[in-house]
Amino acid sequence: MQTDSAPSLVGHEFEVEVGPVAHGGHCVARTEAGQVLFVRHALPGERVVARVTEGDQDSRFLRADAVRVLEPGKDRVEPPCPFSGPGRCGGCDWQHATPGAQRRLKAAVLTEQLARLAGLTPEEAGWDGTVAPAPGDKVSQADLDAGAPAVPAWRTRVQYAIDAEGRAGLRKHRSHDVEVIDHCLIAARGVSELGVEARDWPQIATVEAIAATGSHDRQVVLTPRPGGRLPIVELDKPVSVQRIGERDHAVHRVHGRPFVRERAAGRTWRVGDGGFWQVHPKAADVLVEAVMQGLMPRKGDMALDLYCGVGLFAGALAERVGERGAVLGVESAKRAVEDARHNLQDLDRVRIEHGKVEQVLPRTGITEADLVVLDPPRAGAGHATVRQIASLDARRIAYVACDPAALARDLAWFAEEGYRPLRLLAFDLFPFTHHMECVAILGPAAKSS
Repeated sequence: MQTDSAPSLVGHEFEVEVGPVAHGGHCVARTEAGQVLFVRHALPGERVVARVTEGDQDSRFLRADAVRVLEPGKDRVEPPCPFSGPGRCGGCDWQHATPGAQRRLKAAVLTEQLARLAGLTPEEAGWDGTVAPAPGDKVSQADLDAGAPAVPAWRTRVQYAIDAEGRAGLRKHRSHDVEVIDHCLIAARGVSELGVEARDWPQIATVEAIAATGSHDRQVVLTPRPGGRLPIVELDKPVSVQRIGERDHAVHRVHGRPFVRERAAGRTWRVGDGGFWQVHPKAADVLVEAVMQGLMPRKGDMALDLYCGVGLFAGALAERVGERGAVLGVESAKRAVEDARHNLQDLDRVRIEHGKVEQVLPRTGITEADLVVLDPPRAGAGHATVRQIASLDARRIAYVACDPAALARDLAWFAEEGYRPLRLLAFDLFPFTHHMECVAILGPAAKSS
């Protein structure tokens, strides 16, 4: 972003009126000269002193931190985490906002993305305008008075960065620098009990700690520094150990099981190689319920689960379509395909194909389906894949999205292909961060009007 000729503005301070929230965990402000500032650690309507962290005089926009709050907003609170704040840990975006305000900020972001990228109002998207907390995350004053924690300990997977002295911490925002910590407030109890922060990690670059939901399985995945050797891993609870290979970047078993067992939707799920699983302990069940209620599967339906991971939605669909139905899952990660086949081996009506969705769908020969679930990566599905899905003439499509911008872009593509949203739900499954999960239920526009 910075050019050779333009003077850097890093470190320069501006007194600004903070404008609306923007996607990414910051708010928008402008300097007196009209240059856009993306300001972290601020809230809409506040007046703050913003210190530039990235950009120069010719930059299209600047990034900044609110280092002094001159006029605080009504939703501002003292960050409960001692490692939160300008220039410190980048893991959370909204430690300085009440939980209710955090959800309203996320709702504002989703509203803006739907309008700008999909041309939809909340009403047109079938959304009531709210972002719902996960069960148990909304804490009342009575709960607090009874001793309940103010901050939900929800993060079942934490990627610790290790500094040059072997100390564990978390990355600072948009930086490789490490904020050394002794405890992460949002880490799930099973992660905190390992005591990763209390150990030295010589010759290690990162430690990913995993605490499974519904079992006592715990795992750490170590990434050594180039040429580094693995230390003897002695943590406070029994744990399996894996490492990332320096040459092949693959996951290799060191000690214990090469997988963890997660529990959701009435089944146990094997997840190997530190593979993808929802991070919030309630997320898998919340999303399965939203998807199944939206799709309303029938006995004998033919259903697709695209980007199926270890088979979560495929399993839920298979239980509902019955023995006369069929479910096809498609997943590009080889280990996830192996896990999905293992997890669903008792359901002979389920088939899991390995490969990219846009490549696998044409070669299956499938020309129609009753139901489709897609849970694409953060970048979304894209126009070509949306066109392929729409050509199947499904009765209902469930789109699970972790990024509101990608969701809105793909909803615009679906509209071009004849599908409109019937219902949209948004969930705060990443408290204190800017992330959220959405489930959009789509139907053919001509048939669902």
